[in-house]
Amino acid sequence: MSNPSTTIVIPAFNEEGAIRGTLEKMIEAGMHKKYEILFIDDGSTDNTYSIVQEFPVKVYRHNLNKGYGAALKTGIRKAKGEKIIIMDSDGQHDPAYADKIDALLEENDMVIGERTKDSHRVANRTLGKGLIRKVGEYLVEQKLPDFNSGLRGFRRAHIYAMLHMMPNGFSFSTTSTLAFIKEGLDIATFPIEVTERLGRKSNVKFFKDGTKTMLLLFRIIMLFNPLKIFFPASIGIFLFGIAFGTFGYYRFGRFANSAVILVILGMFLFFIGLLADQISIMNRRKS
Repeated sequence: MSNPSTTIVIPAFNEEGAIRGTLEKMIEAGMHKKYEILFIDDGSTDNTYSIVQEFPVKVYRHNLNKGYGAALKTGIRKAKGEKIIIMDSDGQHDPAYADKIDALLEENDMVIGERTKDSHRVANRTLGKGLIRKVGEYLVEQKLPDFNSGLRGFRRAHIYAMLHMMPNGFSFSTTSTLAFIKEGLDIATFPIEVTERLGRKSNVKFFKDGTKTMLLLFRIIMLFNPLKIFFPASIGIFLFGIAFGTFGYYRFGRFANSAVILVILGMFLFFIGLLADQISIMNRRKS
């Protein structure tokens, strides 16, 4: 297509066991005639790149494996469409959902395919995702949609302006969800059914990548709302210092030096939080 309104970006890394089936479904449905389809081969060492080349889609290749988020960034920068749809290449997502996302993007800034209860889920990630959800909902002060669903769409202008905040790893989906919520943009959801991935096993590791995502949640809030972290910490330390000092005064007849330090630390954290909040506002205006 010479001037597509929508681009589908699909990152792939060593997906030779699944990618042919995904491509065949898309071509049989004539999706290459309606959408610009970009595959980003993220440094695969198998036959992924050569398989994609057999089909009438565009493919770009990283010389090295840079990560899921880095592949999406490349695709978004190369895309010509005003709307961007991202999906996985491992056969879990039905390409037919792209039409629904494309339609919903006419009235919304982001569209997320929310996995139903019947969708395939990896059991050993349930606890970690539940913890991340609780932390995320506390930080953004509202219920989160399916924050790490890999099937979603964006208005290109919004996601392109946020690429500098997006990680190169698998947490691109989580970060984009939080960023759109904190910016007050419109997010729509619709139910999808996800099947078990084909080919190789997932690269996501519970402890390694779960810890990275937890840190990422705090980083994104530090960018959008630092007081959410600094204010509770400063109040807690300040009140603990007052309580500890009062106890020492009535028990030993003096206000302990350590209590004074805690009170001062609480006050400093509060003012540092105010300063960080002002800096984050200025940085967001620049972006």
